[in-house]
Amino acid sequence: MANADMEISYSDLVSLRKTSEELLLVDVRSQEEVSKGRIPGSIHVPVGEVESVFSLDPDAFRERTGVARPPLDCPALIFHCQLGRRGEAATQTARRLGFKNARNYSGGYKEWSEKECK
Repeated sequence: MANADMEISYSDLVSLRKTSEELLLVDVRSQEEVSKGRIPGSIHVPVGEVESVFSLDPDAFRERTGVARPPLDCPALIFHCQLGRRGEAATQTARRLGFKNARNYSGGYKEWSEKECK
């Protein structure tokens, strides 16, 4: 079960996008879902690949994702999917790998697109 420190709200995400240099937003949906739209600035790592990708060394991580591998204590490592369930699973995987501040944007792309596309 998700606890509050593992979740981030829409308003918190919007504010992090404006203020955090360290934000890494990870979209864990399928390629098909991502091709229909994504949160700007997010990287795509399907939920089934989170463990292997976030276990890579920094050079291999950059080669796979195009961005630097976040430090284990990264304050702004956020996962999201369409509705929250896969994002929660990805967050738990990342925390198990030592990313102690990983969080799930539980509103997911569905909430984001509803609020941003008004």
